[in-house]
Amino acid sequence: MLQRIELFQRFQLLQQFELQQFVRFELRQQQFLTGHFSTSWESAMFWVLLLLTAWAGVLTSCTLLLRAAAMASVPSPAPPEVGAGAGHRPGELNLYEAAYLAGGPRRVAELTLLSMQRGRRLLLAHTGWATVVDPVGRDPHERSVLGAFGPDGQAPVVAVRGAAARDEAVRILADRLDAAGLALPAAARSAVAGGVRAVRRAAAMVAATAAAALCLPAEGTTWAVILGWFSMPLLLTLGCLAIARFETYPYSAWASPAGQRLLVALDRERGEGDCLTAVALRGVRVLTDPALRAALA
Repeated sequence: MLQRIELFQRFQLLQQFELQQFVRFELRQQQFLTGHFSTSWESAMFWVLLLLTAWAGVLTSCTLLLRAAAMASVPSPAPPEVGAGAGHRPGELNLYEAAYLAGGPRRVAELTLLSMQRGRRLLLAHTGWATVVDPVGRDPHERSVLGAFGPDGQAPVVAVRGAAARDEAVRILADRLDAAGLALPAAARSAVAGGVRAVRRAAAMVAATAAAALCLPAEGTTWAVILGWFSMPLLLTLGCLAIARFETYPYSAWASPAGQRLLVALDRERGEGDCLTAVALRGVRVLTDPALRAALA
């Protein structure tokens, strides 16, 4: 009888021990599964948050650029008797006006320097220095160039070009083109430039967030998946920049849509035959003389 009681007690102890071991095993398994899922979920959510941040920056910057481009494409108000670009034909644009619409004040200064050099009123050396030959200017732009020289008649081309680009003659030219509806207002130019800079920063941010996501351990997610998701906002930013480059090249930084049409027509009529017209429309890169390119670089 006593032996049976002892055997029964041992059997109960064995059952309790096995039950405790089973409970401990289940607890350990549950903790492992819970912790593993939590870690995977947290790591996955982290790179998803980075992706959402990248998308937010991309959409904001692209919207800013599109709004600026839409505002720039709207013709500016012109006087009642003259519409935007009305009364202007390609042949009626002088070279200074074409240079401003195509490249802004810097292009006007470069055109003036080159025109005076071709007329042998100014010498441009490949070392980057300019020398006055004829101290009499024929128009306000030439007089602004001559006024940038010192008493010895010599000055660096960079200094002369900068002074001529900031001269009152260029501001009067800009106001006249703006009033005619051929030039973009300063606010529209700055808005477009700011939009392009914002999209470029967004592209850099996408690359940075993608690199950060790849550096984080994401169990169950491969690098190819992460790169695939981040490639979409990156392609959107690069596409916006490409479209902006295509639409704005080479005139719209300064010319309105009406001004662009005149420049394109002028390029077709006189862009190939005249060196000064080609410089006004495309800049000093069209010069075939390496010494002149070096002087105006």
